[in-house]
Amino acid sequence: MSESGELIIEPKSGQPADACVFILHGLGADGHDFEPLVPALALPENANVRFIMPHAPRLPVTVNGGMIIPAWYDILAMDLGRRVDEVQLKKSAERIQALMEEQIDQGIDSRRIIMAGFSQGGAVAYHAALSFSQPLGGLLAMSTYFATADSIELAEVNRSIPIEVHHGNFDPVVPETLGRAGFDKVKALGYPADYRQYSMAHALCPQQVQDIGKWLSERLAP
Repeated sequence: MSESGELIIEPKSGQPADACVFILHGLGADGHDFEPLVPALALPENANVRFIMPHAPRLPVTVNGGMIIPAWYDILAMDLGRRVDEVQLKKSAERIQALMEEQIDQGIDSRRIIMAGFSQGGAVAYHAALSFSQPLGGLLAMSTYFATADSIELAEVNRSIPIEVHHGNFDPVVPETLGRAGFDKVKALGYPADYRQYSMAHALCPQQVQDIGKWLSERLAP
């Protein structure tokens, strides 16, 4: 599984970054998929936030007939439980954790790092954030599921990480029941988590973008 780099967007303020938001794209996309989201968030002018949008490697995906496409891990079956290649998922999470370590080494406080992911990227975000060895500022899980809920080794240092779970109630790709199940799991584990439902399919909607901008502004206030 080769690594494919990342899109980095520096703060619009022109000042050095003092916070970082990672956004992991979904199956078949790349980091540029969420590039238009950054200006739409309407963060405060003094928000010195760096956005990092890694590109997934290209892998054969079983449920796509073995077609080689950008993927964080193989999906073996589209049943309700989503059978996935956990070894590949965890390897992707380790790659993202290494990128977070790089940001910390460059002077970013780990508590000012937010992990976000959409669909397949959200499953990696769950694992990367909740098993990370340093305290993070938040986790945003969009239209996704907690694929490694039964096998993850949770990091005690992140047991109080704020979690936002967003899902569309007309999602034909990742049923909302999977999003709810992930939320229920983290709530049962004691995490401070909130669930937001939107009238949409497997996508983002304007109200959600507004909510994300507000949540990030609160989490990363100077």
